[in-house]
Formats: sequence, C-alpha cells, structure tokens
Amino acid sequence: MRRGIANLPLHYGKAPPWLFSRMVRLSKAILDLMVLEYGRDAVLKRLSDPFWFQSLGCVLGFDWHSSGLTTTVCGALKEALKDIGPDLGIFMAGGKGKIALSTPDQIRNIAERHAVEGEGLIEISRLTAKVDSVLLQDGYQIYHHTIVFTQDGKWAVIQQGMNESLRMARRYHWLGTNLKSFVEEPHSGISADRIHERILLDLTARISSGARDSIRELLSQPQYLLKELEKVKVLDLPRRHYITHKDLNVKKLRETVAKLEEGTVRTFEDVLKIRGLGPKMMRALTLVSELIYGARPSFEDPARYTFAHGGKDGHPFPVQRDVYDVTIETLKRAIAKAKVGEREKVEAIKRLSRILNE
Repeated sequence: MRRGIANLPLHYGKAPPWLFSRMVRLSKAILDLMVLEYGRDAVLKRLSDPFWFQSLGCVLGFDWHSSGLTTTVCGALKEALKDIGPDLGIFMAGGKGKIALSTPDQIRNIAERHAVEGEGLIEISRLTAKVDSVLLQDGYQIYHHTIVFTQDGKWAVIQQGMNESLRMARRYHWLGTNLKSFVEEPHSGISADRIHERILLDLTARISSGARDSIRELLSQPQYLLKELEKVKVLDLPRRHYITHKDLNVKKLRETVAKLEEGTVRTFEDVLKIRGLGPKMMRALTLVSELIYGARPSFEDPARYTFAHGGKDGHPFPVQRDVYDVTIETLKRAIAKAKVGEREKVEAIKRLSRILNE
C-alpha cells in the first residue's frame, strides 16, 4: 500500500466559477469513461478509496491541500451526475452543512424519478452519519455528508468532519459492497492530517466489541439499567480513563432509558437508532457499562491514511485553462469513439496510464 501525508487544513471560500465549471465537465468525461470501461460498481469502489479520491481532486485541478477538496470535488461530481447520472445509473445526494440535512429528501426525489429503492438508502445515510459522530468520537464534527448510489442499490459514502480548534479536517470513506458491519471497523478508509495519541472514544474498533455488547445488553433491559443507575453515586475511575465524571449525566440518561420498551434493542444498530442518543450520552453509557461489566472500549485513533500534496492559490502552479479544456475534449472524443466501437484512443489512454504507473 502506498503511504504519504496529506494536510487537510480548514480553508474558507469557494472554487472560482471558471474552475468549477471545468471540474464538472471533466467529471462527466471521467465518470462516463470509467463506467464504459469498468462498470458503475468500479466508480463506487474508487470513490471509497481515500488515495484515489485525493488524486481525483488533483486531476480535476483542485490541487488544494485543504478541506475544500472534499466538498468541491463532491459538488462537481454531484453536478455532473445530475446530467449523466440517469444514463449511467449512478446518483448522488447530500452535501455540506444544511444541504446534508436534506439528504433523505434528495434520495426520495431521485428514487421516485428513477425507480430506486430509497428508504433503505436513507437508513444507510443516517446510520453512517451516526456512526462517525456518535460511535467514533475523534474530535472532528461531521459537517459534510454525501452518498453515491447505483440503480440497483449499491452505495458509497464520503463525509468530512472538522476540528475548529486545530483548524483541520478529516474525511471518512465507506463502501457498501462486502460491508460486514456498520459498527465494527466499517470504513474503507479515513484520511487525516494528524493521527492523535488518543481520542475521546472509538466504539467501532474491534477491541471495543465487549463494550458494544455490554451497552446493547444494558439497553435491552431498560428496567435493570434504571436500577443500576440508582446505585451510581460515586465513581472511582482509573487514571488512564478518558471518560470523566462530566460525561455522566444520570438524570438525562435515566430519562432516555425510561422511554425504551423491553425488546426494542436487539442489535447495536438498534442502539444507534434511539432518539436523543448523542455523543455525550454514548460516553455515559460506555462508562456505566464498563463499571458494571468491566468491558473497556478503545481510545486509539482509527485513522490510517494520510497524504501530502498540492498547495492552493496557484501553487505549485496555476491551473492551465487551455490544457484543462483540451483534456476534456480529448476524453469526450475518446468516449464517443468507444461507444461506436472505435477503441484506439481508449486503449492509448490505458497504455499511457500503465506507463505512468511503472
């Protein structure tokens, strides 16, 4: 596996219109050619790869080493798929900030127009967002969420969180194909500038399985948990513990648990669906379950992928508009010829790719 470092500092502002319009046009050509050559499932697989996604941003001309690469590239892909998505059978929903909140409505609109099973995808969208904000508490608050899906319901998710105090961002990639669990090491990759020595909580780690089982067991028996909460008066926490007394709001936890019905929590995914269950309450449940069952969660940072290239504001060099436009036209002609059986240019592009990778 290739390794490197990518800095994703927070930057504000937007890509200039002249660049974004070209990014959309080139995105159309790349997506069209990829589906033609490899099929639409390959598009999802590549988008779920942090290295490939970062490279795509550079190919599109957005060589910023910043958080803006994620939001701008996803925006360009979404605009491109609005036009060619129905023909390719690939669609995209979500976005940044308030737009992300409308993801369920966007999925429903696409589902109604193109005969896609939307409700399952909405559940997946909500679950992946909940995992990266509640189960994985690494100090980066999710503010960008996109889901890419195909006509037959396969999917990938790209979301990004920010750490305002560090002025850094972190990107989370998911791929639905062969996903074994939503709650245990589910990511296809996490790209980050910094891997922290410790984080608040990672219940997605394999070594947190005991903690997840304990929490699920407690919530499947709400009356038992309520009785145990009455006993929690004084906590004697070991020095190594990163969850503190401040995380345990017994009153709020009791109010939430009291609303649960026996038997409604059977899997850990059911835990995530509990209304009102946020990051702080999950830390409280983790603490209580450890006190009762002794199952310790992980506090290690799960980020494994880091990168480094590019700069912004014309560094390492300004985007060459004429070269960019020629690239778009070359790909468009290659696609047109490939569709009518003339594959010489497509084969030439593939040979060039092999040479560059030697």
